[in-house]
Amino acid sequence: MPASGFLFFKIQELHMKNLLLFACMLMAWLLGAQSPQQALGPEALAKTITARELKTYVDTLASDAMEGRETGTEGQRMAAEYIAAQFEAWGLPRIGDGDTYFQKIGFITENWEEISLRLNGEELRHLQDYYAFPSLHPEGYEAGFEEIVFLGYGIDTDEYSDYEKADVAGKAVLIYAGEPMDQDSMSYVTGSAEVSSWARNPVRKIEMAKEKGAAAVFLIDDNFKRNLSFARRVILNRRLQLGYGEDTGRYSPSYFISSSTARQILGGKLKKVIQARKRIRKKGKSKPVNVPVALAIEESKRVQRVQGENVLGYIEGTDPRLKDELVILSAHFDHLGKRGDAIYNGADDNASGTSTVLEVTEAFVEAKKNGVGPRRSVLALLVSGEEKGLLGSQYYVKNPVFPLENTVVDINVDMVGRVDEKYSALDNPNYIYVIGADRMSTQLHEINEQVNEQYTQLKLDYTYNAEDDPNQFYYRSDHYNFARNGIPAIFYFNGTHEDYHQPSDTAEKIQFDKMATIGQLVFHTAWEIANRDQRLVVDVVDTD
Repeated sequence: MPASGFLFFKIQELHMKNLLLFACMLMAWLLGAQSPQQALGPEALAKTITARELKTYVDTLASDAMEGRETGTEGQRMAAEYIAAQFEAWGLPRIGDGDTYFQKIGFITENWEEISLRLNGEELRHLQDYYAFPSLHPEGYEAGFEEIVFLGYGIDTDEYSDYEKADVAGKAVLIYAGEPMDQDSMSYVTGSAEVSSWARNPVRKIEMAKEKGAAAVFLIDDNFKRNLSFARRVILNRRLQLGYGEDTGRYSPSYFISSSTARQILGGKLKKVIQARKRIRKKGKSKPVNVPVALAIEESKRVQRVQGENVLGYIEGTDPRLKDELVILSAHFDHLGKRGDAIYNGADDNASGTSTVLEVTEAFVEAKKNGVGPRRSVLALLVSGEEKGLLGSQYYVKNPVFPLENTVVDINVDMVGRVDEKYSALDNPNYIYVIGADRMSTQLHEINEQVNEQYTQLKLDYTYNAEDDPNQFYYRSDHYNFARNGIPAIFYFNGTHEDYHQPSDTAEKIQFDKMATIGQLVFHTAWEIANRDQRLVVDVVDTD
């Protein structure tokens, strides 16, 4: 073949190879466009969770500018705004109150400033002779009574009424706990051996007394000694509680008294009251007894009201059949705030968990942006009030944005940035304590084990999951409010350390590479649950 012919042939051959290569590349690109799952699967998505981005979040949340993020403070609100800004930047919908990313929560503390109850000139001892819950009283109250009306059980129903023949407007009333039972131990209220809510909930009686115009209610507590220890803890507790305290107008001021205090009040009318009670038991008919007495009440209470927020980041699922089901990623973003000039930055507790949830959420955002899921919806729930008693998550389960029965799982992240003493001694940062995964669903436990073996190979330590563990961490973070409502929950935790709840819990001590691996495990567990055909099966009865 002439040289020119050979050259022409080679040029044609090269041209055909290039065309074939181009055709293959085009086909690969088209296939990739049709099936982005192949191009951006869970492993690639998990790798978007990086130590560098986690550090950016932790450095901001645990900075001095946030002043320790104590619930209800400006620092906590700044942290909430920062989290919301991330959700807005990712284009997530505003599903919170008033077209925001926030679920507003009222918190209150109520404690006695003064409480005085004098009977016939003698001072009765609070938390010894009687107890009174400040949350059921107005902020200030003063009254005197020359008689008290014995009124059976303080119940008013069609089947049985203590108020039918009584006028209690402006008066103090004395009632028994429980409800009237006949001589065969059958309730006059329910007509059966089962008691009604009147017996189970004394507050209902206090509300009825107010409705009837009673000025004060004295309840004879048959289990006074047993209930007094519980009452002490509640009454002397200075921690925040849910609510604003706006409902006290529904109640008459109320005092739970011992049997001996009741006998002091009744004096010479004791026998008549006993006869009235026997009449109720025999006939199911109540007759009031007016008892002369000198009662003087004077009280006031200290009230502190603050407002906190949960922050909500929502990613709607892509599967029309499954998108109404919800996977929740939770972490608390509040901490202890300031004590004097000392700032409790809370880098590990819990800027680490908050930052992990943000990174995992962004991985889900990236997945949806690229058209690959998740099938179920995902809610990033960053809560406040955890340090005050798991109040933010408690508020959410009482006021869920989405039906609670549609929540498939809560995946909770609380302290994942440090290494505890046990693993420091082993020189092994690549571990995580797993708590609660098998308490309700064996599938949840198995999924976490499987994805860890496939992707992250962390040491999964179940020490704190033991029911007899003295630390009882299962009950001490926000997942528990979901678990107690029958929702499978898993809690990731690195254990405590010398800086736990100290001003020295600062960002420079966080191990971000460790955090990133844990974040990837959290993502893979959430991803598997969000995309599997069937929701998690609840197959373990939790007796706690």
